[in-house]
Amino acid sequence: MKLLLVEDNAAMLATLARSFERRGVQVATCADGARALDRWRASVPDVVVLDLTLPGLDGLEVLAQARAEGLATPVLILTARGTVGDRILGLNAGADDYLPKPFDVD
Repeated sequence: MKLLLVEDNAAMLATLARSFERRGVQVATCADGARALDRWRASVPDVVVLDLTLPGLDGLEVLAQARAEGLATPVLILTARGTVGDRILGLNAGADDYLPKPFDVD
């Protein structure tokens, strides 16, 4: 399985990447929205784990552009924005699931 992990917090990015790799997942990482979208287009992953607060394009913009371009990859939003309204925005933008931080990696 190929996963695109988009997270701007370096420590969180490294921790999550290690956790997925230990489980046999091939992980590509990115720390900003524009590069994430470019990487997503260039090599379509099996799943995207997407933070919302990113430099450049935020996660919702990345998701909206990807969906507008026909990229149907399943997306899990992983973010500190945990209100019900935030979840509704994310799911309406095309996310398949929404996990607020903090969370248990397992």
